[in-house]
Amino acid sequence: MIHSEYLILVVGMGLVTYIPRWFPIFFLSRRQLPRWFSEWLDLIPVAILSALVFPELFTGGNPRHLDFSQPQLWVALPTFLFALKTKSLGGTVVVGMLLFWMAGKLL
Repeated sequence: MIHSEYLILVVGMGLVTYIPRWFPIFFLSRRQLPRWFSEWLDLIPVAILSALVFPELFTGGNPRHLDFSQPQLWVALPTFLFALKTKSLGGTVVVGMLLFWMAGKLL
């Protein structure tokens, strides 16, 4: 590829990324959304995080099956309790990393 093709490729990728984010902001920012819809939208980040994290914590093997003996699960439980109690993102990350490191050394 020559340099102009790279430039067209990068600009095209930028537009493909930017336009789907711009449309809802442009069209919905001028409207008052119903309360139930706003509350529903607030749940999306939690649902996405759960969908990404839970399979890693609760399943293992090939093919995937329920596995409650994974170190990730046993590290996540006290880390989750720490997060609930302190509400500290930085502290939760540090506690989780330390517990995961300790689990790797002990198990």
